[in-house]
Amino acid sequence: MSISQRVGRAVGKLKRREPNPTGAMTLIEHLGELRTRLLISLGAVAVGAVIGWFLYQPVFSFLQKPYCEIIREHPELAISKNAGCKFVFNSAVGPFLIKLKVVSFIGLAIALPVVLYQVWRFITPGLTSNERRYAIPFVTASVVLFLLGAYFGIFTLPKALNFLLGFAGTDTLVSALDVTKYMSFVFFMILAFGISFELPVILVSLAAAGVLSSQRLRQWRRGAIVGIAVFAAVITPTQDWFTMTAMMVPLILFYEMSILITRFVLKK
Repeated sequence: MSISQRVGRAVGKLKRREPNPTGAMTLIEHLGELRTRLLISLGAVAVGAVIGWFLYQPVFSFLQKPYCEIIREHPELAISKNAGCKFVFNSAVGPFLIKLKVVSFIGLAIALPVVLYQVWRFITPGLTSNERRYAIPFVTASVVLFLLGAYFGIFTLPKALNFLLGFAGTDTLVSALDVTKYMSFVFFMILAFGISFELPVILVSLAAAGVLSSQRLRQWRRGAIVGIAVFAAVITPTQDWFTMTAMMVPLILFYEMSILITRFVLKK
């Protein structure tokens, strides 16, 4: 059975499902719900990947740009005068695999609103009807914050590359980056920042579910700042001060923002 057929059946089950005002579900129902949400999310990613297939070249050129800027500033790192900022691959299937990886990444980015909405729909059975009305703000805030994090990741990428490639020196080493490893590094930077910037959504969602309160968040402030600093140092692949600061400062501000939203908007 194809993915589209599975998604169609999953959507049909959702339409036929009897309303459950109490939100109580058995373990089997939870597993069925999880399967349904995963199938819809995978279907959305597959559709996004089809669109991404036609966007491959401009996206690849955009992600290649930071490396090209480094090579232009430091031409001595190029493998030859005429090589420029071209990449290398070390297997016959390398070009196909990198295109598949980039296309899948584009598909995930396009399907992100659908995926986040499915996450919210999966957790709503445990919330009250009043808390379920936050679905649209949850999805909107999650998408905006992820895109903001992705922008920060791309913004810090040239600094990170400059820091790492700076260890090559001028006379002993040249740059011949493997395209698969380079794109994996870029995707990791984008995902690390994008997922990290979801911190306020996670904290506010926990507060809406009654797990956290503004008072508890204030009590945890010092420990949270230390934890954010350690997290930024560990999760950033370069460990340079610029990249760590670019992640740490927004996360601390997001933590303070979560306290304000929890206290004055959720009244908790």
